[in-house]
Amino acid sequence: MKLILASSSLYRKSLLAKLCIPFTSESPDVDETPLTNEKPEQLVSRLSLAKAASVAAHHQGIAIGSDQVACVDGKILGKPANFSNAFKQLTFLSGRTVTFYTGLSLCDSQTGKQETIVETFDVSFKHLSPKSITRYLEVETPYDCAGSFKSEGLGICLFSSLEGRDPNTLVGLPLIALIELLTKFDVDIFDYIQKSL
Repeated sequence: MKLILASSSLYRKSLLAKLCIPFTSESPDVDETPLTNEKPEQLVSRLSLAKAASVAAHHQGIAIGSDQVACVDGKILGKPANFSNAFKQLTFLSGRTVTFYTGLSLCDSQTGKQETIVETFDVSFKHLSPKSITRYLEVETPYDCAGSFKSEGLGICLFSSLEGRDPNTLVGLPLIALIELLTKFDVDIFDYIQKSL
């Protein structure tokens, strides 16, 4: 069994590495533009599968694709890219609840088997002052993260509550769901765990 993470994301690589199993990673060639009137669940499901299928088409093994969007009041939040956009985004999120939709897909290059699920995770924000937003952004600079925060870092200071079955989902790769999907491909994770990679 060979696992290929269909992602160049350092966050997803570090999450998968927590399982202590061997894997490689390849950047998928996928257009991530949303379709007209596409719902968040449909978008992440389609893109996670497209990423996994793209990598499975060129490599032998089981490809793992994942895609995530953050939504509030029906609006999809993108990655801010800079301080100004991140400040606006966190100001908008103050006192609100954000739902993260994470699509997870597996594709077996040999059998053609595919499985896709969508996990959700809710993040409720405290009421944030301009001073606290500014200081947070200066310290953590989360400009490559949807929602303008890193939950695995100081972003936790911004929240009033978190709700979901797997906190890894929030970072971008739902490990509980991944292990469940791997069993559908006859992969027992404990057969592949290594002491050190």
